[in-house]
Amino acid sequence: MHFPQACLFDLDGVLLDTEGLHSEAWLKTAKTFGSTLNDDQLTNLKGQRRIDCAQEIINWTKGEQSVEDLLNIHQPISRRLMLKAKEMSGAKDLILWCISNSLPMALVTSSSASSVEFKSASNTWLKLIETRVYGDDERLKNGKPAPDPYLLAAEKLNTSPGSCWALEDSYSGVISANSAGCQVWVLDPRNNMESQEFPVKRLTNPYRIKSLEEFLSQLKLLQNRN
Repeated sequence: MHFPQACLFDLDGVLLDTEGLHSEAWLKTAKTFGSTLNDDQLTNLKGQRRIDCAQEIINWTKGEQSVEDLLNIHQPISRRLMLKAKEMSGAKDLILWCISNSLPMALVTSSSASSVEFKSASNTWLKLIETRVYGDDERLKNGKPAPDPYLLAAEKLNTSPGSCWALEDSYSGVISANSAGCQVWVLDPRNNMESQEFPVKRLTNPYRIKSLEEFLSQLKLLQNRN
């Protein structure tokens, strides 16, 4: 294993503890249309762009509402809940360490630019990550699980995807980073990677960690070896 030339970070469930809030928002949104979502469906939505999630829900529920109608209901619900968003343990320290050690970073998120700005209001340290790929990036053709977001992030950092470490927690994000050729690190405190959610046979040399502190320890260890 080699020290990375750059680190690419997912946002929700990696740097911010928001996955439960996102699930709650989609449950409440579906409920307004008289529908419900099961645990497997909620898991499948993790890591995807909001517009793709909305289309998935319409497909599952065979609803007559449009994506726009569903998102108009979802946005205010989501924003109220995101006021509760807190940083993941060790997230701020990890970002500050990368900066102090001149390790390039990029945020690779399915959230829109406005959504990230909203979440950053109470987590101002996120603004330290200057290079970003949003779900609504005009240069992005396809969102996660397609490799496009990570390929674009590497391009913006002027480096190769194979020299980057990508830190993810969702099925869609892991497949996206792996397909792009990044070294994938899966933040997996509950051993979900052992389950069907993370089919290991589809991944190339993934590393599983239980905390961001463990990820930072690996960076420091390899830095000292080099």
